[in-house]
Amino acid sequence: MAMVVRTPPTTVPAVLRRAATATPDAVALLAPNRASVTYRGLAERVDRTAEALKGLGLGRGDRIAIVLPDGPEMAVAFLASTQVAAAAPLNPALTADEFAGALAGLGATALLLAAEADTPARSVAHGQGVAAIEVVPSPGNETGRFALRGDPLDRSPDVDPPRPDDLALLLQTSGTTARPKRIPLTHANVCTTAFDMTVALALGPADRLLAVMPMFHVQGLVGELLATLTAGASIVRTPGFDAPRFFGWLDAFSPTWFSAVPTMQRAILDRVSTYRELIARRPLRFVRCSSASLSQALRDEIEAAFGAPVIDGYGMTETSILAMTPFPPAARKPGSAGVSIGAEIRLSDEAGRVLPAGTEGEIQVRNANVVRGYDGDPEATAAAFTADGWFRTGDVGYLDRDGYLFVTGRLKELINRGGEKVAPREVDEALLTHPAVAQALAFGVPDPRLGEEVAAAVILHPGSAVTEIELRRFVAERLAAFKVPRRIVVVDALPTGPTGKLVRTGLAALLGHATEAKPAAPSGGTTTAPRTATERLVAGIWAEVLGLDPVGAEDDFLSLGGDSILATRIITRLAATLRLDLSVAVFFEAPTVAAMAAVVEDALLREVEQAPVSAVGAS
Repeated sequence: MAMVVRTPPTTVPAVLRRAATATPDAVALLAPNRASVTYRGLAERVDRTAEALKGLGLGRGDRIAIVLPDGPEMAVAFLASTQVAAAAPLNPALTADEFAGALAGLGATALLLAAEADTPARSVAHGQGVAAIEVVPSPGNETGRFALRGDPLDRSPDVDPPRPDDLALLLQTSGTTARPKRIPLTHANVCTTAFDMTVALALGPADRLLAVMPMFHVQGLVGELLATLTAGASIVRTPGFDAPRFFGWLDAFSPTWFSAVPTMQRAILDRVSTYRELIARRPLRFVRCSSASLSQALRDEIEAAFGAPVIDGYGMTETSILAMTPFPPAARKPGSAGVSIGAEIRLSDEAGRVLPAGTEGEIQVRNANVVRGYDGDPEATAAAFTADGWFRTGDVGYLDRDGYLFVTGRLKELINRGGEKVAPREVDEALLTHPAVAQALAFGVPDPRLGEEVAAAVILHPGSAVTEIELRRFVAERLAAFKVPRRIVVVDALPTGPTGKLVRTGLAALLGHATEAKPAAPSGGTTTAPRTATERLVAGIWAEVLGLDPVGAEDDFLSLGGDSILATRIITRLAATLRLDLSVAVFFEAPTVAAMAAVVEDALLREVEQAPVSAVGAS
């Protein structure tokens, strides 16, 4: 029985309920090396988890923070949480300080986390009086089935079903303010987005998504999971992006599409030549590119490799997807983000006048999926909306006469590092807590692989001295790895505006000679091949984890698209191979293959020198 979607459901539970009623025996959820789950089975798992949450004292009005790895359990936890309260997924890579700020800002009642998880979120929750609820896998490791373990709250919650205007999803975004903004999305917001995605991508029961995007992002939860369920299609929920495993998943699950940010797409393309026969045997209907701008050259490469159209678009967490590239044979204009998929889009000048087609101005939008304001931040809310109710994106662009949107820049200072959004003020604050730093200003610089990289300029207190590596290590202890500046330069003065306020605009160009990142070759390699056995070992592990081949001796980890998760994988493999106890901090002290090889050799030498001398032949 085919499922035909004509109108959007108005709550997240209604999305799953509709599909489970229409096609109960259709496959809904899959995962690598796990059994598939039907829509009937998924609904049962979600209902069971929701009842367990209610039994622990949670209900409407509560906010449930979720710190779980990507996978089917995260999908079920999210769906169940929205049935009971509001789900607030957090990036598992956050530091203790970041978790403390996030949980306090959310006003979280409870935290869902894996039973065996080694995460600072656990102790932070305990310190703030937030109930920690552990996700305990089923004995048979069944896909998406788990038990909840925690102490019940002494309360009688409101357990009525959610309403369209109730809060469903609370996400954090790094804006231009000192702290991340909290974006409250209602059930109506996310259901509208999921429905618009379904229509724009022509999704149906025959489609299958290979999901590799992180599930603490709006794309992973709404643009992928909810859109799939709205269409009655199936989703393969992987443990996250892993370039070496991607083509194995493609072969095993025969998806019709996948979605990835440009840096992920690049890593996939670097391995395509080995898998051309597999790609021909497992054809895709289309490829989605999301969360960061896509160059025409990369688009052309992806389409040539997979023989399928690339569909990218434009949106943000506050608005979800707004415009999307149309499918052939419709016109696909180079440099365009596509056409609206349901939102009203207009351009405005600084005086608030609406501009005609072809005239550049600020992009402003209005639609049922646009957030109504920022959580607990009336000033930011007021600044984000025009007097007549349009959301100000802060981006600059224009609409052509055919309604195609072109995004040409942005008013906001957000740094987009390969799809990860970084608020410069967060980096400023971290640097300013160092005793040697008097002033700090973070900014984005162009990067050939990530689009943008984080840099910072600092003024030191008189008589103080500190190295760049020391500052980067200091920031790494306070912020997630993707927020740590690639370069930090010491200057005598920073630019200011008419009122004396520090100005970031133009700082990258002003200090370009000091912050320019060395371009990485498309394959990830440089002209300098590894020269020693240790360098070859390190380069081989980097190549495998990063999905790049070859990797050169002077290649820089962050410039190759490295992040905290990939760094942890590399350290784990080095430890398993050499029996060494290394810290992830080594990536800030020794960011190249050659430098890391030197650290490894020093560590091995110390172990030899410290090893006890056996008394051979002693009586």
